[in-house]
Amino acid sequence: MNNAAARWRADLALTLTAFVWGATFVMVKQALHEISAMYFLALRFGLASVAMMALFFPVFRRMPAATFWRGLRGGAVAGGFLSLGYVLQTFGLKYTSAGNSGFLTGLNVVLVPVLGAAVFRRWPQARELLGVAVATAGLAILTIPSTDGAFARSHLNRGDLLTIGCAVAFAGHLLVLSYYSKRERFETVATGQIACAAFLCTISLSVEAPKAMWGRPVLFALLVTAILGTAVAFAIQTWAQQFTSATRTALIFALEPVVALATGVLAGGERLTVSAVVGGALILAGIVTVEIKQSGRMACG
Repeated sequence: MNNAAARWRADLALTLTAFVWGATFVMVKQALHEISAMYFLALRFGLASVAMMALFFPVFRRMPAATFWRGLRGGAVAGGFLSLGYVLQTFGLKYTSAGNSGFLTGLNVVLVPVLGAAVFRRWPQARELLGVAVATAGLAILTIPSTDGAFARSHLNRGDLLTIGCAVAFAGHLLVLSYYSKRERFETVATGQIACAAFLCTISLSVEAPKAMWGRPVLFALLVTAILGTAVAFAIQTWAQQFTSATRTALIFALEPVVALATGVLAGGERLTVSAVVGGALILAGIVTVEIKQSGRMACG
């Protein structure tokens, strides 16, 4: 029951993280009208690195040096995948539509169990695969109506290929983070991945020159996403993945576009469509299917 309780707490924490990321989508979208994407990411991860070092400094002081550096190295591997995903997604958006990007990025929900089975020789449980299938159908319904004609004709352009690479990178991030969070102190792994992402995104500024019009929307978005959406959210994710699988994490994170859509309707003046309602309902159904079957099995046990 202790393991079951920890799994439930982890799933609730991951759900909270997905809500935070989805709720900040409109804010980030508005800020990106006034600041270049890679500059925003470099500043976001840089500020988050400082915040995480301050947050975990008392823990780091009491930690053996070998434990500290081992966790940072594991986190840096995860951070490499994380930053690669953000970079590929950002540059992919230059050549493809937002709808294409949303759908193709969401394919990481399918890729996590596939890559996990290939790398770790461990297939997810049947209920998780069922949940993934239902949630993926929801993602398709949610995003495909906003894709462009090229995608509808199954013609993959350069942006689509970059975004597929982004989905692979994000799937790799979840798997690597799941691996190291179970073996190292989550504080060091969380800090290592964000510091690595900050470093790599800063290097990427050599490809995209930093541009910004400093105003309230940019400053507010940076503060919220750096502290709440990065430092706190990734610390929670790293802690939570000690107690749950990468497949379950990917499935729960499928909530992010649903929350982003709801925020867009409530705060951004976007229109709610039938496909959005059906797609969001299927994503929720996929998650609930996994959780109900899990709770039923625990009750029987």
